[in-house]
Formats: sequence, C-alpha cells, structure tokens
Amino acid sequence: MADGAVNYLLDKLTTILLQNASVLGNARNEIDKIKLELDTMKSFLRDAERRKERSESVETWVRQVREVAIEVENTIDEFIYYNGNKAKKNGLKDFVQETMNLPRKLTVMRRLSSEMQSINAKVLEVSERSKRYAFDAKFDEERTINLPTDWLQHLGESSVFADEDDIVGIDENKARLYHWLTGNEQRRTVVSIVGMGGLGKTTLVTKVFNDQVIKRHFDSLAWISVSQAHQIDGLLRSMVKEFLKTEQAMIPRNLGSMNYRQLMEMLIEYLHNRRYLVVLDDVWSIDLWSRIRGAFPVNLCGSRIVLTTRDENVAMSVGPGSRVHRLEPLQEHDAWTLFCTKAFWNGCDHQCPPELEALAKAILRKCEGLPLAIVAIGGLMCSKSKTAIEWKKVHDSLNWQFSYNPLLERVKGILMMSFNDLPFYLKYCFLYCCIFPDGYLIKRKKLIRLWIAEGFILERKGMTMEEVAEDHLMELILRSMIQVKQINDNGRVKTFRVHDVMRELAMTTSERENFCRLHDSQESKISRNVQRLSVYNRGKNLRLNKTTSRQLRSLFVFGTDTCSSFSLNAVSSKFKFLRVLALENIPIEKLPNELVDLFNLRYLNLRNTKVKDLPKAIDKLKNLETLDVRHTNLEKLPKRILKLEKLRHLFVCKNCVNRPKNFKFSQGLRVAAGIGTLLSLQSLSYVEAEEGIIKQVGYLTNLKRLDITKVKTCDGPKLCSSIQMMTSLHRLSVTASAEEEELMLEDLVFVPPFLQKLELIGRLKRLPQWFESATNLTHLCLEFSHLQEDFLPSLQKLPSLVFLQIKKAYSGKHLKFIKGGFPKLSKLHLEELLQLDCVEVEEGSLPSLKELALIRCLALKLLPQGIEHITSLQNLQLEEMAEELVESVQIDGSENHKKVQHIHTVNLVL
Repeated sequence: MADGAVNYLLDKLTTILLQNASVLGNARNEIDKIKLELDTMKSFLRDAERRKERSESVETWVRQVREVAIEVENTIDEFIYYNGNKAKKNGLKDFVQETMNLPRKLTVMRRLSSEMQSINAKVLEVSERSKRYAFDAKFDEERTINLPTDWLQHLGESSVFADEDDIVGIDENKARLYHWLTGNEQRRTVVSIVGMGGLGKTTLVTKVFNDQVIKRHFDSLAWISVSQAHQIDGLLRSMVKEFLKTEQAMIPRNLGSMNYRQLMEMLIEYLHNRRYLVVLDDVWSIDLWSRIRGAFPVNLCGSRIVLTTRDENVAMSVGPGSRVHRLEPLQEHDAWTLFCTKAFWNGCDHQCPPELEALAKAILRKCEGLPLAIVAIGGLMCSKSKTAIEWKKVHDSLNWQFSYNPLLERVKGILMMSFNDLPFYLKYCFLYCCIFPDGYLIKRKKLIRLWIAEGFILERKGMTMEEVAEDHLMELILRSMIQVKQINDNGRVKTFRVHDVMRELAMTTSERENFCRLHDSQESKISRNVQRLSVYNRGKNLRLNKTTSRQLRSLFVFGTDTCSSFSLNAVSSKFKFLRVLALENIPIEKLPNELVDLFNLRYLNLRNTKVKDLPKAIDKLKNLETLDVRHTNLEKLPKRILKLEKLRHLFVCKNCVNRPKNFKFSQGLRVAAGIGTLLSLQSLSYVEAEEGIIKQVGYLTNLKRLDITKVKTCDGPKLCSSIQMMTSLHRLSVTASAEEEELMLEDLVFVPPFLQKLELIGRLKRLPQWFESATNLTHLCLEFSHLQEDFLPSLQKLPSLVFLQIKKAYSGKHLKFIKGGFPKLSKLHLEELLQLDCVEVEEGSLPSLKELALIRCLALKLLPQGIEHITSLQNLQLEEMAEELVESVQIDGSENHKKVQHIHTVNLVL
C-alpha cells in the first residue's frame, strides 16, 4: 500500500505544480525536492511491499514511507487552502474582514512553510534509511530467490490430483465443459472458465481433464500452470515436455537452450495435424494469449484450449469465436453437503449434530458458497470439540481466523493474490468498498462520488472523473474482486458487494495499513491512528486522540439506534483533513458550527437525517463536491451555497410528511437565485421552479441530471429554452406544481443528445413532437398526463427504450402494440389507466419484453390479446386488478391460464 500512497502522491504533486504555481510561492522548491526524493524511492518500493512480511526492518521502513506520504499530502492540502483562498471581494465589508484575518493567515502560512521544510527533511531521512540498511542489496539478492508466494504457484498443479470428496455441485458445469470439448465444432476453440479465486475453476477443469473419455478423445494433452510469475519461454518448454510425456517420447537435450522462436516452431510442427487439448491454468496477464497463440495451429481437427482466470479481461482478450463460462458459488444445499463432509468426516453419515446446526450454518454463511473457504473452514471445525461454546468462539473470531490461523493460510494466500495483483489505484478503490457494513449493497453512483472525494480518481484527457471511476469499477468487477448484485434495465451495474471472505481479509490489510478501521464496540475512545473510520450500531459520542483526529480522512456512521441521538461534537476543527462525512439515516437534528472549519471536506451526506438548518458560513467549505440533504427537515438552502464553486452534485429534497399519496408536487426544495454560477454542477435534484431558477439552470452546461418540481404552465417556454442549453443532460425529471397544472414543453426544438431517462409528472395535451427524435432515451415515465390521444405511435419506434411506465397518463380505452414496435423494451408498467378496457399485442411486437405490470387498471377484464406471442416475457404482475381477470388466470385449464403458461413468474396481488 505504500507504493500506492507514493504513486498517488507523485501524481498529485505533479498536478499541484502545474495548476498552482502562482499559489505555491516559496513552497514550490520544497515540493519539488519532495517529489524528486519520492520518485527515487518508488523504484524499489514495490519490491519492499512484497517482501515486508519477511523482514521486520523492511516492514517498518514501508510503514514510514506511507506515513510520510500522508503527512506530505495533508500539509500541501492545507497550504493550498490558506494561500489560495482568495475570496471574491464584495465591497467594504469583505475588505475589512480580510484585513482582520490577515495576521492569523500569515501565522498559519509561516507554520506551514516550517512544516514543509521539516517534512522535506523527514522524506530525506526515510530515503537515506533504506540505503543505510542496504535494502537495495537485499532486494537484488532476493530477486534471485523464489518469491515468498512460490508455493501458491503449485496449487494449480496439485489440483490435478484433487480429492474426489472436494468435488461437490459441479455436475452441471462439468457437463457443459465436457460438451464444449467433445462437440462437433472442428475449428480450434478456446474455452475460458472465469471466476474469483477459490470458486473451483481448477477443480472443475481437473475433473474433466482426467476423464478417460476426454483422454481418448484427444491425441495430445498438456496441463500448464501459469500463475502470476511466468516466463513465456518457460511455459513453452513445459508444453513441449507435457506433449512428449504423453507419448513417452524423448525430450530433446537442447530444449533448455532453445529460444522463443525455436520453441514456437517445434510446437507448431508437432501439433499441426493433431487433435490437442491444452489447459492454461490460472492466467493473469491479458497479453499472454497474444504471445503464445501462434504455437497452437488453427487446424480442423477439433482442438481445444481451456483457460482458467479470475479476470474477465483475459477471457475477452482471446477474441471472437471463443466461449466464456462464468463460474458461480455453490448453491446452499451443495455448500452444506461439502461443509458437513469436511467438518464431520468421522461422524455417522457426515451429519451435523442438531445442537450445532445453527452455529454451523452461521459459519457457512460467511463462506458464501466459496468452495475453497468451505473446505478450509470445515477442516478447521473438524479439529474443534463438538460443543456450542467452542464453535461460537470460532464464529465470533472469523475475521482473525481467516487472517492468522495457519490452517486457513491457503485460503488467505490464494485470495490475496487477487488483491496483490491490482495496480495501486485499484487497491485503494477496492479497500474502500470494505468500509461499508457486512452484506451492505453498495450503490455504484454513491461509491463513484466517494472515490472522487477521497482523491483516488485522477482525470484523463477527454473523460470526466466520474467516467474514469466507472472504468475502475468495471475493472474490479472483471477481475472478480466484487460481486454484482443488481443490474439496471440498461444493463449497467446498479449495486454490488464484496464477498464476505474477501472482505474479512481486506479489512485485516486495511487495519494493518491504517487505511480504514471498523468500530462497532461499546468503547467510545479510539486511540489507534487511522485514516478512515466506519462506526456501526452506536449512539454514543466518539473520542479520538489528537493524532488520530488529525489523520482522519473519512467518517462513516451506520445503523445508529434511531431512539438515541448521535452527537457530532467530536467533529470539530481537530478533524481538519476530513474529506468525507457520511451520516445518512442518523437521527441528528443540528450540525455544529465547527463543521465549516473542515476546509478539506469534499463529501457531506445528511440524507434521511432530521437536520433543519445548514451552517450559515457553509461557503467556507470551498472544496465541497457532493452535498446530499435529501429527506431532511430543511426548508431552503442558505444563499452562501452559491459560493461553493467546486460543487458537482447537489441533492435536495425535503421531508413531505403530509404529501398527498397520489401526486408528488411538493418534493422540491427552494434554492437561492444565482444557482447558475455553480458551473461545475453535474447533478441537481430536486429543486423548486421559483422565479429566476428556471433561467439559471440553463447556464449549467455540465449538468447531467436535473430534477425540477413545482413547474407551472407559464414556465414551459423558459424551461424548454434552458433544457436546450444543457447538452450534457442524461436524466431529466419535470414535475408540475399541481395535478391539474399543464406542462407546456412543445417549445423544445431538439432533445439533449445524450438524454437517457425522462420523467414527466403533470398534464399533457399531447406528446410533444420532439419525442420521436429521442433516439438515446432508455427510460420514460409519464404520470398524471391524462392524454386523450393514443401515445404509442410516438413511442414505439424509439430504438433504445428499455423501460416504460404509464401512470394515470392515458384516458383512452384501447392500446394497441403493433408488429415491430418497441424493439428493446424490457419492462412495461401500465398503472391506474382507469378507462382502459382493451390491450392488444400484435405478433412480433414487444420482442424483448421481460416484465409486464398491470396495476389498478380496473376496467381491464381480460389479459392483453396476444400476450401468448410475447415469448420473452418472464414476469407478469397483476396488482389490484378486476377480480374476474385475476380469477380467470388462476383457474387451471381456462383460456387466460393457458395464455400465461410460458411465463416463468405470475404475481397476483389483490
């Protein structure tokens, strides 16, 4: 992690030197020196990271590098804030205030300059220490020795001799792989088995590879364990040996001296007319296939190559024509069988005693279907006495067990290989996912905003930081580091989580490196140094020592008892380097005045709290990027918020306890006129359309999301004009001021080119003509539109539409979906269309529909005509529909019952 801290800091220092030359003044020389010294240390810091567990002195030095990097970053952040904080002067009052503050500012600047020199000396001392202890010589010497994780490279080879008892629940996967290997396809085919470490990829392939039918099917077979540390020439030599061994042929004496080209030629000549099977187990490098593919002739003999990998990028690098199989965790029944086989191997029928079953299943749940962990934990429990007290001790200390118990060393080693293989910027991003509670579903957009606030995301030319962060997230997913739990209708990741076992190991690393600490004990005092603190299930005050307070970058509070009151008295000027303050769902009512002294604060989440007011001097939070005050007791935002020039995401929405259930007209929050000065804003949700606001939002040309409420009929032309200027808009929601208020949106000349989600809540005379040009629209929600004319002809040709919700939006009696209409529509919700008595679906319409919901359409007494033609339909929901319709669907043998036989799930909600 120290290499990550230094790499990150070097990138940051480069940016600082380029962008803040005028602000730095005399400090520029000191920063230049620090940067130069860190650059020289970086050359062997990565080696030190890998070897620190074998040397106490190296581990100490790595920790010192990490700590000094943090200190450098903190001091530079503070220096830039005070020296670059030149507020716009508005008359005599601001001039007087600045004059009064000048002595204090000069004192601070002198202190920071002195600190910069002191830190520079410390960096030099840390650098010299590595030379004094001859770390360089040690590293050079160790490069000639096997890596400390060499034993892991032999795990793939040992899996070829896997115990039959370890193989549970793979029959379906085995059958699929067997079919792919022995199928009629004569072209050389590559099959990739993808999944996180410990899922049993190697075990599956081993079972098939050792099958006698497979061995007879192929002329030549080779199993090559690749792993992280591989040399291409070495792999090719191993392949030659494997092939020759199957035929008991002599291995050439000069094999060891052959170069890359000679080895490739030898393999091509040997395999060109043979049906061969090659297993490349545990592949990590994307470029491996491109370097060795030439050794495998593209003959028409039915040859096969099998890759096992944790990284889906590797599988995709093979190119078109290959097959990819993503391995999933064991199902609950198979996981239980495997666990009992290991934990109770010497018992009668491997049965779990009734008195241990609850604890056994609780322990098993932590393994989440991961065979490697189940086998290891089962073996551990086998060595324990069969008493509830002993098993509860293990359950309560699983974090420690995974990290330090020698019996689980194999689990730790295999899974941590995935973490160690991450580039430095992804290590930070992954560890950050572990801040959230066990089992917490992490939202993609929230995490991206947090990563940016923490400074983990560096800009790339032509991309926003949000887009770079999205790339990082996808890379973690493809590397099998995190698990996708929900995907939106667009096919994008919505929520995800970290596997429990991986999370436990990551938290051990995180706490050892002082990256993050989880605090769920009853103690209120935290004395250890830590950069990020995540507090669970507590309502007491927190007390941190001075050093911890100074180093703290993030404070999260989760699950505090809603009957208690969480105090923020600890959040004061002592936390001056705090970047993230996340207090969502915490029952606080007031923010301390000291909050505005957190000059480094980037992210403030007060969602679902009882806060009534924001500090008047909130403009002192010059670095604030995200402010989330949705569903609080705020009535309006302070005017000084308009001075937060770095604000990127502003989420506002007041609690509407007395809001009518049938209309969302009062969701917005008042924002001061002048919002158009916040040119960095990308998200603005939800704001009331008061005088001046509608025109002002048009100046926000970087805006990607806008939710605006209380729109009146007369506001329509002005709103259209503003929308026209927001060419980056991806998501738009417009809500009328009352149910009878009409939305006048016909004046929009063209749709923002990237608009994907559109929500219109209010009356419409007709659908505006510009709807037909919304070619990138994927989500459309129309509510309370009360349209008289059939709206389907304007929507059915939208090429990208995947979700359509129509709620109280149509007063007609008939809807007809014609052939070829809605080519990509996946979800269709028809709600409270009270006059609708007939829905007709032509064969060939709605070809991609998976979910159809009919809700409170009481005049509809029959299922949609032609519903049987929607062969893609998987889920039909009938909620509060006419009794005769619901009953006819339930009666076996009825016409309506027959029409829904092809639908996997039919939900009837009365």
